[in-house]
Amino acid sequence: MKIIFVLEHYFPLIGGAEVLFKNLCEGLAGKGYRVTVITSLLPGTVAHESINSVDILRVKVPHKGSRYWFTLLAIPTAIRLAAGCDLVHTTTYNGAFPAWLAARLRRKKCVITVLEVIGERWKEMAGMGRFSAALHRLMERMIVSLPFDLYVSISRYTAECLNKAGIKGSKIAVVYPGIDYKLFAPDRADRTELRKKLGMENEFIYLYYGRPGISKGLEYLIAAVPLISQKIRLSKLLILLAREPVKEYRTILKTILSQDMQSRVTVVDPVPRDQLPAYIDAADCVVVPSLSEGFGFSAAEACAMGTPVVASNIGSLPEVVCGKYVLVPPKEPAEIANGVESIYNNVVVPSEKKMFQWSECIAQYDNIYLRLSSSTQANRTRR
Repeated sequence: MKIIFVLEHYFPLIGGAEVLFKNLCEGLAGKGYRVTVITSLLPGTVAHESINSVDILRVKVPHKGSRYWFTLLAIPTAIRLAAGCDLVHTTTYNGAFPAWLAARLRRKKCVITVLEVIGERWKEMAGMGRFSAALHRLMERMIVSLPFDLYVSISRYTAECLNKAGIKGSKIAVVYPGIDYKLFAPDRADRTELRKKLGMENEFIYLYYGRPGISKGLEYLIAAVPLISQKIRLSKLLILLAREPVKEYRTILKTILSQDMQSRVTVVDPVPRDQLPAYIDAADCVVVPSLSEGFGFSAAEACAMGTPVVASNIGSLPEVVCGKYVLVPPKEPAEIANGVESIYNNVVVPSEKKMFQWSECIAQYDNIYLRLSSSTQANRTRR
């Protein structure tokens, strides 16, 4: 079976969605699928290459507003390649329309993996004005309203959001992403060595890693730093922070400088994925202060490492966290500080471990494709 993926971003860009689709595409290729990815040509990437048997075609887009340009400029390539495929697969947000249009014109089945549905909460996102929030909400509603053949949600919470948005339950499947438990293994990293390298041998380290996105709530964690410092004298916030989106990245740095927090906050660039477990293991806890979350890779990865987690009690995070964790209300610096203090004092009730296996994720997608392919063949036979 040949599948075309239309994704605004793909490896080597790394985020939750990119991790999901890299593992999915390569897992399908390992099962004998012919997999082609249509994605954006970003700085440092090439127009055409094959990685682990996945054929990657990158569409040239202007650097400014690249993800929005991708929606328009990916259409010709998607239509051309959809002619020779069995199925088209996409995700929210900017690859959805060209994928759906190409599938419709070529009479192919089209699947969308829905990462999250923010809905009314767009207006709660940090730094988003009323007009921008309304525009993003409208775009999300339009994408979700497109008649895809199947909507795959990455958590039960996301499935509930889709159902509330008017998608019938019969067209929704829940498939959790996986976690690489060989990579995120408690005994894989040297906690002492990295803490020494960071100059934080004797400090209580609470870690945030990821993008400074509008839904990530990092600004509320930074606002909690003075409160945490009062509760835990030798404490430091360590942030592994991506430089994109640029506006949000610069805002975070300006906030740290303006509040004179340099001695209590250390910001470093993201590390290669195989080095990430060392930072998670070196931390005394990981904080996930999200305002919305469709799955929550950072929470699940920290839990796999056995590192305690403080997470917002919102979205899918209660589904994902396990082990030692504290759930706190979102957008509440004082509650974040109390959560970190609870971890410091070991005031938590351990829970059973939750497992999210890539093999199970890929097998579920395999079944979905085969089911859709069978229905297509049956319709052709009836004709």
